[in-house]
Amino acid sequence: MSSATHRLTTAERRIRIGRRHLLAPSVRAASVAEAADAVVALHATDASTVFLSACARLTDPTTAEVERALYEDVSLVRLLSMRNTLFAVSQELAPYVATSTGHAIAAKERKTLVKHLAEDGNGLDERWLADSEEAVLAALAARGPSTGSQLSDAVPALRAKITIFRGKKHETVQGVSTRVLRVLAAEGRIRRDRPRGSWTSSQFRWAASDPWVGLPPTEAKAELARRWLLRYGPATEADLKWWTGWTLGDVRKALAAVGAEEVRLDGGAVGYVTPGDTEPEPPVEPWAALLPGLDPSGMAWADRGFHLAEEHRAALFDYAGNIGPTVWWNGEIIGGWAQRANGEIVWRLLTDAGHEASAAVEAEASRLSEWVGEARVTPRFRTPLERELSS
Repeated sequence: MSSATHRLTTAERRIRIGRRHLLAPSVRAASVAEAADAVVALHATDASTVFLSACARLTDPTTAEVERALYEDVSLVRLLSMRNTLFAVSQELAPYVATSTGHAIAAKERKTLVKHLAEDGNGLDERWLADSEEAVLAALAARGPSTGSQLSDAVPALRAKITIFRGKKHETVQGVSTRVLRVLAAEGRIRRDRPRGSWTSSQFRWAASDPWVGLPPTEAKAELARRWLLRYGPATEADLKWWTGWTLGDVRKALAAVGAEEVRLDGGAVGYVTPGDTEPEPPVEPWAALLPGLDPSGMAWADRGFHLAEEHRAALFDYAGNIGPTVWWNGEIIGGWAQRANGEIVWRLLTDAGHEASAAVEAEASRLSEWVGEARVTPRFRTPLERELSS
């Protein structure tokens, strides 16, 4: 039987989203790094998500401010990390993310690539890979930020092709360039620089970088868990396991190291918070938000029932479980939105939350439209409602 003595209700959890995720107007961030820290990590699989998620939490949102953080002062860093997914985190948090999750993923990426090289049988091996990587780093030092195509021109070895899963039903031939650059990026030896196109483009240039200095993995996991609980607690073991991609054993060790405190959730489940974080959150003013697909506020829990009605899931998620663009009112998802080809921001409420909510959503849609400007945003992972609204 649980020893939890405090209860945190669904209503209190929704208030925490508004305040701790910096979504209520009165608590919005002044910097991009602050906005990222508010949710620990911004999803970066879709290039536009980083911008949309950050700007939703900024007092004065501009895409230029996010570009400055990513490419000039590099206060925001992209890392292949939790769940083998690309995230953007503050430079201050990056060493903890790299050590707790990123290094293991990078090692697995390298092992997989070496295995595929050996299976191909064309004489490509670890020595070839090491020489190719050194050539890439030398080319970046000489040329500066470069696209994958430019690096392939400078390093002919990258033009090689290998056969994956030879002799099997799903046998395929792949260029090796993308795989080599992915390993270098996972290890922190190169990083994504400015894209070739606008901020919505995923065709990045690559720039040289320095790997993050390692910390004791146990310490890094505990610190990441502590920060996650501060932003997403109360949350269950299953929630933290899903978000990190760690084993259940690692999750429990991290929670113990943090000294996480048990609380009771509506429905009877046991959740965890950081020590002493059991008091009701001070309320914020009523707020609305239009968040992009993959935004952390919609994705960070395994069980999202406290902020999303089950009957709305089919419209707002794709077949793989990726959330699409969502409309929020006071910590609850009440609809979805999209951008049409002419630039118009359109939305549909799936829950009747009243006139005040509708007016607030309309005002937030106008704010979004203003800073998006002439850009056109199509989510990488499209959901039924987003497709319908954008057509």
